[in-house]
Parts: sequence; structure tokens; C-alpha cells
Amino acid sequence: MSTDESRFESDPDEIVAEPGLPAGWAIEAPDPSDRFTLARLTQLLRDHERSGRGWAASGVDDVLVEVSEAGLRTRENVVVRDRSGEIQAWGSVHDRAGGRMLFVHIVSRQLPEGLGRSCSDVLVEWAVGQAQAVGSARGLGVQQIDTGAFADDDRQHRWLAAAGFTQVRTWWQMSRPVTPDEAELVPSTELWETDKARFRTVRRAGDGMPDEDDLRGVHEVLEGAFVDHFNSWEETFDEFLHRLREDPGHRWDHWWLAEVDLGDGNGASPVGALIGTVSESSGGPDGSYVSYLGVLETARGRGVAMGLLHTIIADAASRDRDRVGLEVDADSSTGADGLYVAMGWKTKYVTQSWHRDVPVEA
Repeated sequence: MSTDESRFESDPDEIVAEPGLPAGWAIEAPDPSDRFTLARLTQLLRDHERSGRGWAASGVDDVLVEVSEAGLRTRENVVVRDRSGEIQAWGSVHDRAGGRMLFVHIVSRQLPEGLGRSCSDVLVEWAVGQAQAVGSARGLGVQQIDTGAFADDDRQHRWLAAAGFTQVRTWWQMSRPVTPDEAELVPSTELWETDKARFRTVRRAGDGMPDEDDLRGVHEVLEGAFVDHFNSWEETFDEFLHRLREDPGHRWDHWWLAEVDLGDGNGASPVGALIGTVSESSGGPDGSYVSYLGVLETARGRGVAMGLLHTIIADAASRDRDRVGLEVDADSSTGADGLYVAMGWKTKYVTQSWHRDVPVEA
């Protein structure tokens, strides 16, 4: 199969033959070009966030990441409409990497428990069918579905557990305030050095695009740094770039490498990488976000992680941003949370990962 072809089944009727919904309700693929559909999906997503953690942060750009035509190579979506045509539930799947499929699962907060549960069951049935399609296309025996929930969202927990999902991990969503004077935290966010490491943005070619060797360096560092981490799945370079460029906060000048001479005769080599994004705000200053931070085991203890974090803090301050956010595995044994707390990060809210393994028919 070409990497440009979707591994998903595009027709929901091929997966959910009898959805078990009330008369007049329907399951269908959404039209990403319809502004009313986008507005309704944005409303559902924001209501979901308010119910789960107390406030909404997502906007239409976040919805477009899931449903736009540009993402159809790796994503598929479905909606449930009531008899009046109003969208009451939305499911999205993302072919994330070999063996791992992400699942977004949102049901209107206005529905009563029984009807909401019926919509949830339909979304899960559809996701299971998509997992089988993706797993079969990849030649796998088992395909994992990975979905998330806010730690305080009891309704979501109840429905996921009833649908065969298991809560497997807890994540601290942390934030750190940034002050203007921290723009001077490092000599230059584009290039600076200590006696142990050098920190720089990825190189740019004459056309403004990043140097491919640097991008491959970032990918290789992150693959190596996370190989033993929870639920790590090997992701090809093309999958890696395609996925990160979909993020509405993506900026090439938010990618940094750390280089160290390990004394192996190869000179300074990439040993650390940080990929940042923009967290846009409609009611105040924007923020920066640490999407990925990884350091190879051979280079730990040299201040690489702290140097990269100082760099994104200084960069955020220089752009008049007021915060830097990140996610940390609450169950990790690496001690990363200790570094973050020591550098001023505090937990703002908590999320969970829920998994279900789906057997794939040969």
C-alpha cells in the first residue's frame, strides 16, 4: 500500500451495519467544507473540555486537524446526527504508527445517560472496525486503540470501561509562567553553548525550509530517547513529519537540537531535541508548548534537557508569550517531573490514557 493511501474504511455503514440508535438518527462521515459542521464540532469539543477540566481551549483549527481533507491519509471521522440533523456525537481515528491508533471520542453533554451511552457505543464499534482495517493493512495481529480522558470525567471513564478499555496511564498537564526578563535566560535562542553542549535551532535552507539532515537528527534523537518509554511505537520519518506539520501551532523555528562531543571521534553529534509549538489564545497572550523533549541516554547528566528548556522559555519571553506548557508521565521513573517542578512548572490539570487491544483477522 502506498504511504499516500489511507488504511481506513471510509464508509461507516461498512463497519456499523446496525448502529442501535433511535429511529431517524444516522451515522455518517462529516463534510469538512461545511462551516456549520465545523462550528458544531468545535462546540462539542469545547463543551467536552469544559465538562472534563473546567475550561475550553480548543478552536476550529483543532477540529480541522482531525477532519480536513489534508489529513485524510492518516485520519478518518464519523458523526452521529439526530433526527433533526444536529450532530450529537463525533469520533475521529488517527493512524499514529505501526500498532497504535488514536481515538477521539466526544458525545454531547446535553444527552441523557442512556442515549449518550448509545452514541458512545456506536463510536466505539466504529473505532474497533477501523482498528481492524488499519491493523490488517499493516499486517498486524493486534491493533491498539489509544484514547484519552480528563481525570475528572466520570462519564467518559464509565463508558470506556464498559466498552472494554483499560485505564493505563496518568499524565500531568503542566504550565510555567514566563516573564519578559527571561528573554535573557540564554545568549541566543538560535545558537548558544555551555562547556558541555551546544544548543541551536534546526538549520534552514535558502527557501526557508528546514535542513532535512537536521530534521532526521531530531527524529533519530526522539526515537532513541523514547524507545524504552511507556507505549513507545516506532514511527517512520515521513509519518513523524506529516503528523507534526498538521499541528495548528507548528512552526519550524520552534525546533531545537542539542549537540555534544561524546569523545567517539565523530565530533559534536545530536543528543537532544525539543519540538515546540504555539498555544494561541483568544483572550490574552499566546503561550509556547513543549510537544517533545528527548535526550539520548548516553548524554544524560550534561544539562541537555535543562538547556533546551531554558531555550524555549527564553524564546517564549522574546515573543511576548506568558507561559510554557508541557505534558509529563505521572508514572515515569525517569524523574523528569522533578526537573520540571524545580524549574517552575506546576500541574494545571490531569489526563488519562485508556487502551483496548483489538485482534485483527488474518
